[in-house]
Amino acid sequence: MGMTMTQKILARAAGLPKVEAGQLLLCALDLVLGNDITTPVAIEEFGKMGAATVFDRTKIALIPDHFTPNKDIKSAEQAKGMREFARKHDILHYYEVGRAGIEHALLPEQGLVAPGELIIGADSHTCTYGALGALSTGVGSTDMAGGMALGKAWFKVPEAIRVTLKGALRPPVSGKDVILHLIGLIGVDGARYMSLEFAGDGVGNISMDGRLCIANMAIEAGAKNGIFPVDDITRAYLSENDRVTRPWTAYEPDPDAVYTQEVIIDLAEVPLTVSLPHLPSNTKRADQCGDIRVDQVVIGSCTNGRMEDLRVAADILRGKQIAPDVRCIVIPGTQAILRQAIDEGLAQAMIDAGALVTMPTCGPCLGGHCGVLAAGERCVATTNRNFVGRMGDPASEVILASPAVAAATALKGFVSVPE
Repeated sequence: MGMTMTQKILARAAGLPKVEAGQLLLCALDLVLGNDITTPVAIEEFGKMGAATVFDRTKIALIPDHFTPNKDIKSAEQAKGMREFARKHDILHYYEVGRAGIEHALLPEQGLVAPGELIIGADSHTCTYGALGALSTGVGSTDMAGGMALGKAWFKVPEAIRVTLKGALRPPVSGKDVILHLIGLIGVDGARYMSLEFAGDGVGNISMDGRLCIANMAIEAGAKNGIFPVDDITRAYLSENDRVTRPWTAYEPDPDAVYTQEVIIDLAEVPLTVSLPHLPSNTKRADQCGDIRVDQVVIGSCTNGRMEDLRVAADILRGKQIAPDVRCIVIPGTQAILRQAIDEGLAQAMIDAGALVTMPTCGPCLGGHCGVLAAGERCVATTNRNFVGRMGDPASEVILASPAVAAATALKGFVSVPE
């Protein structure tokens, strides 16, 4: 019986030749991540453990991004605590406002993740890095504390679902539509504590930004992680500007690897898709939602705040005007993405259309700041969750969509597809 990509990475990290689904392992970690919500709790637990120092100052990343720039005194105190901990332990990868960004956009950009590595983060969307052939997953703050102190964590080896992608997407259909379509097929618990392993000839037709989006939302299907094979697109991304120069290993599934099921998706048949309130699995074709009016549009987040996303949105908005009753907020994923969006004229096109282009932050995605909704308001967002009260008042609504649908919606004032 062979192993999946995920199982091979866990076996390597545990120092074992072979592992099986259901097995409990103590694994060595390649990176531990925390943000301004989860790290303060982890720091407290770190102290309770009696840990004197971190296991490796180069293998911890602390990124205040959820409530930053600090929205109030409480968030300022949380960021201050992170900053002081990072200084005390000489953490190499600490990124503040002005040189930071949304953690799951920033880490790949900075070359902090690579194929074959095992990464935990005290944030559920840590599964993003599976786009690069890594095994990355979200954990609680206590596990983060243990990881920072010991460089190890316990894992239960997951079963796997094989997602076979065939053919190519029809623009402007994107990776966001693919993952929403998949979640609609299997449900928010369809991959509970399983690995979503992507395969097939269609993988080569999805960009790295698209893969990062898809892996990011694996957790919305209940998955432990999502992971893509390493191919020429991956290698080109890793080698760009010498992004990753350390040795890494690409793992492939064995021919006889065991999967609980296979889901086959013909990319050419995937439509522009939205998730209606209040679950990511409540999917519908975007072109069938024209009677749904919106008050706000958010383009950004760790899911869709990358260059490809901003280019798509800017192309749709350029030379047009956002509907007068719609607030359109554009949030680039990192400082570097913001700078490139300015250099390429994307920011100007969106501002001229009436959008607010603002700083990298999670902000409205979790109802933090910079776009919180009032009761009765509805938002189309390129974010990853649309639970009750996710972006503000419990009586507000969030519809998940791709950058193309979000931009088209901003122009019309109701859920729309590009003309």
